[in-house]
Amino acid sequence: MKFSKIFTTGLTMAMIGGMALVMSASAGAEPRMGHDHMGEGHSDHTSTCTGTFASPGVLAGTYHSNVVISGVCAVNGGPALVFGSLTVSPGSTLDAAFALNDAGSGVSSLTVAGDVNVLQDASALIGCEPNHFVCQDDPNQTTGTLTGQNRIFGDVREFQPLGVVMHTTTVGGDVFESGGGGGVTCTPPAGSVFATFGSPAYSDYEDITVGGNLGVIGVQTCWLGSLRDTVRGSIIDYNNTMADPDAGEVLQNTVGDDIACFGNSPAVQFGDSGASPNVVDGRAFGQCGFNVLSPDPNFGTGGSQPISVKGTSSDDEG
Repeated sequence: MKFSKIFTTGLTMAMIGGMALVMSASAGAEPRMGHDHMGEGHSDHTSTCTGTFASPGVLAGTYHSNVVISGVCAVNGGPALVFGSLTVSPGSTLDAAFALNDAGSGVSSLTVAGDVNVLQDASALIGCEPNHFVCQDDPNQTTGTLTGQNRIFGDVREFQPLGVVMHTTTVGGDVFESGGGGGVTCTPPAGSVFATFGSPAYSDYEDITVGGNLGVIGVQTCWLGSLRDTVRGSIIDYNNTMADPDAGEVLQNTVGDDIACFGNSPAVQFGDSGASPNVVDGRAFGQCGFNVLSPDPNFGTGGSQPISVKGTSSDDEG
């Protein structure tokens, strides 16, 4: 079971109304991407976006600097382009799950030339799509019609976050979540963005493209999953503990190198995801091994199928 529907429905009602613009974009010529993670035109100063759940800040325009989220900020005022790195400070919330601007026209998107850092007890919602995580400003909140357009040229680094939910986002480097998660419980954590909208804390990576590796290690949460991702490097799913017995759905990913899943409770499973096995060009280890079969209620008459299968370039069996 996933919590995207209950979360996005509540979030839409609270955040679509009155956004407070509390940081200004740097004026300048049309941006150009540099060859490093900082981008051309990057300066040493830092811009800060601040806000609250009642009056979120708005991240929009072009920033020739690093950006820090302090409090609650949304990307719903048009395109936001950060030439430096973007950091979600401890306990703060970044909401980039919109497709339109707050006037209902145009496009809202997040582009970061550097890295995205999500720090302790912080939350980040990046990207949205029909069916799986409906955009908060989609006129069709049942199934959705809009898709978010977000790109991160560097890495996404998460250090003990409360929860990170990513959909339809392209990441040039690695995505790595280490620790955190709010504990092995499905009770919404008090004072958090999840509690505000009646959802348990969870982390989720769906329909994203990762140029490097995707790793999730030592997270304790309600639900955790990785579905339909394209990962050019390896997937590492290690020592994660989840309260929902249906959690641990690491499935239908296309993996250029290896996949390794160890020490997760519950173990990697099909659950009610409706997903197919991972396709792995390299080797597959542990709970995601080629020889691991798992019951799948959506497969035939409810029989079992492998968690991972060999891709066309695969040579070795784990």
